[in-house]
Amino acid sequence: MTKAIYRRFRTLLIANRGEIACRVIRTARAMGLRTVAVYSEADAHALHVAEADEAVLIGPSRAADSYLNIGRILAAAKTSGAEAIHPGYGFLSESAEFAQACADAGLIFVGPTADMITAMGSKSGSKALMEKAGVPLVPGYHGDAQDDATLSTAANKIGFPVLVKASAGGGGRGMRVVRAADELAPAIVSAKREAKAAFGDDRMLIEKYVDNPRHIEVQVIGDSHGNLLSLFERECTLQRRHQKVIEEAPSPTLNETQREAVCAAARKAASAVSYVGAGTIEFVSDGKDVFFIEMNTRLQVEHPVTELITGVDLVEWQLRVAFGEALPLTQDQIKLNGHAIEARVYAENPDKNFMPSVGRITAWRMASDIGGLRIDAGYRAGDMVSPNYDAMLAKIITWAPTRATAIDALGRALDETDIRGIVTNTAFLSKLVTHPDVRANEINTGFIERELNALTTSDGSVSDLELSAAVAAIIASEQAVERNEARSPWQTAGWMPVGRRNRLFKFRRGQEEWPVTLRYGGGASSIAVGDRELPFELTSIGEGVVDLTLDGVRSRITGLIKGHELYVRTRNGRFDLHWVDSFGGDDEETTGEDKIVAPLPGTVVALLAEEGATLEKGAAILTLEVMKMEQTLRAPFAGVLKQIKCNVGDVVGEGAELAEIEPSA
Repeated sequence: MTKAIYRRFRTLLIANRGEIACRVIRTARAMGLRTVAVYSEADAHALHVAEADEAVLIGPSRAADSYLNIGRILAAAKTSGAEAIHPGYGFLSESAEFAQACADAGLIFVGPTADMITAMGSKSGSKALMEKAGVPLVPGYHGDAQDDATLSTAANKIGFPVLVKASAGGGGRGMRVVRAADELAPAIVSAKREAKAAFGDDRMLIEKYVDNPRHIEVQVIGDSHGNLLSLFERECTLQRRHQKVIEEAPSPTLNETQREAVCAAARKAASAVSYVGAGTIEFVSDGKDVFFIEMNTRLQVEHPVTELITGVDLVEWQLRVAFGEALPLTQDQIKLNGHAIEARVYAENPDKNFMPSVGRITAWRMASDIGGLRIDAGYRAGDMVSPNYDAMLAKIITWAPTRATAIDALGRALDETDIRGIVTNTAFLSKLVTHPDVRANEINTGFIERELNALTTSDGSVSDLELSAAVAAIIASEQAVERNEARSPWQTAGWMPVGRRNRLFKFRRGQEEWPVTLRYGGGASSIAVGDRELPFELTSIGEGVVDLTLDGVRSRITGLIKGHELYVRTRNGRFDLHWVDSFGGDDEETTGEDKIVAPLPGTVVALLAEEGATLEKGAAILTLEVMKMEQTLRAPFAGVLKQIKCNVGDVVGEGAELAEIEPSA
């Protein structure tokens, strides 16, 4: 066992990327520290690289060759003169090997020691430790034996439904709910494969699946002087595929007595290993009792909600603990103030089973005029979203004196968020956070799956406002091209040198199509839709933002255009329209439906059907690992699997043909 290193330092290397790297840099710089970023070839122009004082290239795009390569990160620390390393979350943040390697190199690891990570990082090992410490546990199997017979016997003894879960790691990877005995074997195979790919460890544990479960967690932090504090609890019940989507603090589920009890249990759990650093004790609750499930020996994604209700900068406290300082407050000095709620913005398409989205961000607009708003982001306009890493772009967090007001503010902030060039989940998040059952706290961890259809339903009917906004977006775009003129004639959409003119636009969404006529010149402009003609005026406010006055009502709308694809946001929601431009080379691409193609770059990890097999519509054909998550590709219609054009282990590019189906006669 190597003794932990605590001393004051001046240069901090952040062994991470994206939002968390930017977050740590922000506090470190405020404390007067010099910051060093590391980056892969894919991240050469990333935001965290730009924000750091210095940046070091650590390898190719694959995380295994860069952000997970301990040797290269230690070499970067040596090259840059860094004295300490902050691991962020994910990647190597819970690697005992990394913490030990830092200590062996004489570097300060901003986090717990390797021994603490080992003790609490193993879900099975930590449960044994918690059982000894008297912390309540969910019934389950946490043993070393991993053969099929042992796991099957354990599951049957516990009783279905059970949760099969990777012993190492987190984030919902390597986790499956199994509701019947015949589902157990394939669930274990899939969970093991995903866990091995994500964490390099495929050991499993099995727990009783708690009905109507809620996810409660407690933030703890300890120093090297023996002080250990809890900073209240967070509720993270709104999840999808065991990954958190919305987090809030404090929990709206617990009363004051329950809050004190769960925080005391968390302190007891952390005290079992004399914990030093920031960490989170996670519990599952049936609405009455709470049971320990695991400890995350790092900073959590959702730490901002705790910071907003306590006024504590957890990253600053992490760094001060690493300096060897004592925690600045005692337990009774930590006060709960108001309510905070956070939404995770991801590059993913909720309408296509949350398939990750990659590409260049062409527009990045966040709400800026809402009180109590905080945005932690790792991207900006012009950045590339790579398939090599987690798809989270930003976190939008709001604070207010009450939960209801915080929810209202978050809903508005999400509504005013516009990220284009890729597909994001912001509309889904807005519908989720403002759902009546979420407001009433009538939820459990299965809520999103149950309500998925309602939460992913496309925007409503296109009205005159949206069609007028589309026209305004096109005009504003054309106006931007003509900015070299002293004053663009389109400034009021009413200029014409001689006479009055008509300009015909045509827009399409799905099978619907709308002709729209702009009448201008020789007086006020108007928009004609069908037999309706409405006064129309626009003023360009900035790139993609227009003040549109339609029939005497002024609205600030967002309208972005890329080629023939239009995105508009009005008071009625978000709308994607296709501009049918007879003079603009409006050619639409078509793809043969008999081809199964890779939706994104990924690795083939399983073939689930054989050539010649007769498939029903929706039958599983193969599984790709994309952005650390498994995505199963299915038959788009009933037919015969004519050919499989890939093998397990193949790394395939976006659009690569993977299989071919012959439709049933």
